[in-house]
Order: sequence, then structure tokens, then C-alpha cells
Amino acid sequence: MPIYDSHQRNAIDQLVEDFSRRGLSRREFLKRAMATGLSVSAASTLLAACGGSGGTSSVIQSNKVDLLTTWGGDELDSFKAVVGPFESQNSITINIESTKDVNATLTTRLAGNNPPDIAVLPNPGKMQQLAGQNHLIALDSFLDMGTVHSDYSSAWTDLGSYKGHLYAIFYKAANKGTVWYSPTQFQANGYQVPATWNDLMSLSTQIASSGKFPWSMGVESGSASGWPAADWIAQIYLNQAGPDMYDKWVAHTIPWTDPSIKTAFQTFGQIVNGTHYINGAPQSILATNYQPASYPPFTSPPQAYMYYLGDFTETFITGQFKTATPGTDFNFFPFPTINNAYKGAVTGGADLITAMRNTTAVQKLVTYLETAKAQEIWVKRGGFTSPNKKVDLAAYPDPVAKASAQQLQGANIYRFGADDLMPAQVEDAFWKAMLSYIATPDQLDSILSNMESVAAQSYH
Repeated sequence: MPIYDSHQRNAIDQLVEDFSRRGLSRREFLKRAMATGLSVSAASTLLAACGGSGGTSSVIQSNKVDLLTTWGGDELDSFKAVVGPFESQNSITINIESTKDVNATLTTRLAGNNPPDIAVLPNPGKMQQLAGQNHLIALDSFLDMGTVHSDYSSAWTDLGSYKGHLYAIFYKAANKGTVWYSPTQFQANGYQVPATWNDLMSLSTQIASSGKFPWSMGVESGSASGWPAADWIAQIYLNQAGPDMYDKWVAHTIPWTDPSIKTAFQTFGQIVNGTHYINGAPQSILATNYQPASYPPFTSPPQAYMYYLGDFTETFITGQFKTATPGTDFNFFPFPTINNAYKGAVTGGADLITAMRNTTAVQKLVTYLETAKAQEIWVKRGGFTSPNKKVDLAAYPDPVAKASAQQLQGANIYRFGADDLMPAQVEDAFWKAMLSYIATPDQLDSILSNMESVAAQSYH
């Protein structure tokens, strides 16, 4: 007669698999073993048979790391430059898999019980999901948390935590409080950098009244079209309604039909629907990809004078205008103040380093990637903003990149981009809602009502 029924056997097999692949604390192992119906004695015997003892997670000896990321092209080249010294100094080989859809790849690999050792995730929402499903290793089980707290502000460690444990290091950050312009053109035309939203609207109208177009905008991005406009809404909302309301919006403790959300859309609408503000609007906004949309302020003569998007826009500009001088031919000004109570509030994004298997090589690599020394390698190559306070600002390759890092590190109010914190269905609907609003702004009430219907079904 079998000792276990099939359900119990499957649960125990999964427990042993999790222990061998990821490492579990003694307490967690025993708790799960007893939940299958085993006695304390039987659970302890099983733990011993698996090679577990003491009060720490089981660490697997390894000299290889399987790493999954969305980085490709120049980004991947820069990351390889970061890990090259680590590989040679530690005799550890890092195998990098680059994918355009990290969610789909992770789903497939987890279904096949073949998770990567390290996954570079695009947002904390995915990290929270994976941590809640017990797929991640708590980084505070091996990192020196005194060092981590010294290197990162609490805003970043809080974002990387789940139920009191650190599961992610924020690695490559984006500052989305940046409006791009040409200082040379502003000076030539006598334009003043706007400090407030009212200043921004006055400048926009001044430029438009002279027969020029103040703004360039493009939100096309394939299946993700609309996200650049969602970034606009998030930056406006944080600066207008403040961080507490922002958190409620993201958590869906206020409805999408809340007046504060409608106001943010209408504020964005002042740009989209401004008379002579954007050449060919609204059709051109929907049809133009966000990368070439950054070029018009920097052509000769300029076809527009301002463009809003995150600090990664610098790589678009320098890639297209290879002789452009940072700080004179192109620069950014901080997103203008809407509400003085939230002056300097910044939204952003970041790639997160997470561990899915508890191996000696993984622990060494995560520990290395956390350091300012490792991050400065990519910083010096360009296209990388670090939230690590110990990264030397002198390492940034030009004054524009340095200023963005200073703004990000010094922000007293910082929030991750709202769409990236929302459930996937809501994020997708948000992007589509932006396309609808740009095309038919008079339908805003029905657009927000539809968003509320999607959110009501998506939050649990």
C-alpha cells in the first residue's frame, strides 16, 4: 500500500525540485513539507535527505550563470563590457539570452521547470508577481544590506522589496522628467526655458503664433503603441495630484473616472490639441514612431522646438545627429512644475536584477552588479543612468547625462511609471486609451469609463 497519495507525492516532488533548483530556508522547507501532510519528523528526514541543514538556504555550487534579458544591440554590448572583468576574475561563464518578450519567455521556461539563474525584469510589477509565486530568491539572504542601504535610497529598496524582503536591485534607470530642446535654437529665438506649466503653455503659444510648431510627438510603437503618451499622463498626474493620489491610482483604490485623472488627460490635451502645436496632429502623432519623433527639434532648420520623453532619448539624438554637442545643440529641461507642493516630482523606469536560482555564481554576480564600480563601466559608455548614489557623477560621458542622473538621484518625489505598475491587461488598455484620446479627445468620458471597466476586472 503506497505511503503517499498521488497529490501528496506530486507536492513533495515539487518541493524537492524547488529546493534543489532555488534553495529554500529550513523553515520554508519544513512548512511546505508539513503542509503536504508529513509529520515534523518525516519532514526533517526529507530535508536531511535533500542535503539541507542549519538555518540558511541551500546554495548550489556553480561556475555558470544563465541570464535572461531584453537588452540587445548597444545595450547588450555594454552589459557584456560590464560582466567581462567579472567572468575573467571569477572563472565564471555568463550565458546571456536576449528576448524581446521577457514575460513570454519566462512563462515558457517556468512551465518547463527551467528558469534562468538571473532574470532582468522591466518593472517591479513583474517582480512582485514572481516573488508572490515563490519563483525568486530573496537577495537579502546573501547581500550585505548595510551596503545596499548605503548605495540606494529607500525609494529604490522599497520598490525592490516584497513582504519585507529585497528581491530586486534596480540597475539601469530611466528619468522621465525630461523635456528635450536645443539651447542654441532657444537662444537664437529668445525663448526662455519654462519653469511652470503655465510658462510652458505661454511659450508653446508664442512659438505657434509665429507660424512654427512648438512640439513634436509620436506614440507609434508596434503592439505597444501609446506608451509614450501614457508616460505623459503619469508625469503630469504625479506633478499635479501628488504621490499619494498617484499610488491610489496605480493600486486602483480610486476609479479611472476620478476627476483628478480626467484633469490629467485634459492637461495633456492642451498639448495634443493646441492650435498649430504639432504638425499634422492628431494623425501624425499616431503614425510616427517615438524615436524619429525626437528628431525635429534638432534638424536644420528645426521642424519643432520641444519633445517630451525619458532620458534614453539622448541616445536617439546622438545616434541621428552624430556631430551634435551635448549641452548646446541638445539638452533637456526638467518637467515644468504644475503644483508647487510637488515641485521636482519625477517618474521613471528601470531594469531590475532578480535571482531565480540560488547558486554561488549567482550570488557573486548579483553582488558584483550591485556595486558602483561595476555600474560605472556602463555609465562611461553612455546610455545608462544609475540610481546607485555611490556612482561618481564624473563618470557620465557628457553634461546632459550627468544632469539627468543628478535629477533622478536628487528627486524628493519619485515614482515608477504608472502603466508599468498596473496589471498587464490594464497597461495594454491604458496604451490603447491614449490612442483613442489623441484621435477623439471629445470621447474622454467614455474612454475613462472603459478603462474603469477593464481595471475592475483586472485587480484582485
